[in-house]
Amino acid sequence: MRKTTLLAATAFVAAATAIAAPAMAGSPDGKWQVKVLGTAVLPDGGIDKIKSIDTDTTLGGTLATLDTVGTKANDNVVPTLAVEYFFTKAFSVETICCFTQHHVNGTGDIAGAGLVDHVLILPATVTAKAHLDTGTPFKPYVGAGPAWFFVFDEKPGATARSLGVDKVKMSNKLGFALQAGMDIAINDKGLGLSLDAKKYWVKPTASFYEGDDLALKTRHDLDPWVLSAGVSYRF
Repeated sequence: MRKTTLLAATAFVAAATAIAAPAMAGSPDGKWQVKVLGTAVLPDGGIDKIKSIDTDTTLGGTLATLDTVGTKANDNVVPTLAVEYFFTKAFSVETICCFTQHHVNGTGDIAGAGLVDHVLILPATVTAKAHLDTGTPFKPYVGAGPAWFFVFDEKPGATARSLGVDKVKMSNKLGFALQAGMDIAINDKGLGLSLDAKKYWVKPTASFYEGDDLALKTRHDLDPWVLSAGVSYRF
């Protein structure tokens, strides 16, 4: 966690320095654009499917007696770095970098149950974007592309541990993202503002172990909305 936080902080310092550096010739028609954003990550996290359950384990046996078992991941706000390359005025490719941390808690008959703690996710995303030149500083865009969710450092939550779970593993997963937003030029030196919204579709699995026994395996609709706003520099 410390290493990933340091890496993210270093990237943001470098980006902010680049934006502020007068030696870089900024232009609203430049080929490159860097954005430093504040981002709200709003996941679902509900159970899409119970893939397996071992009723001989404490966790599996307990859940099998309940009628309504659901889950929800908490929201988070994180810094985000985006780098974009323009092939033409109307077409670009963008990638983003951020780390977001979440917990997964129970809903329904297990409301409030702590199932997974400290899920650190890197949503590596590349989108192809189409831009509309309105002839004004306001330039809307839409985009789409693949996203690979890398999951790190997940741990059993308090309730899961109390039921004998000593290990939980969430899968890395390929998903898809749609994107829409607007770039707003604030001067002719490449500085601007950016508003962006992404909707992801991704279904990772969570496996809960009691010792060597797989007590429960579930598939989840993570499917977050990712809403960002910040500053941009094009050069």
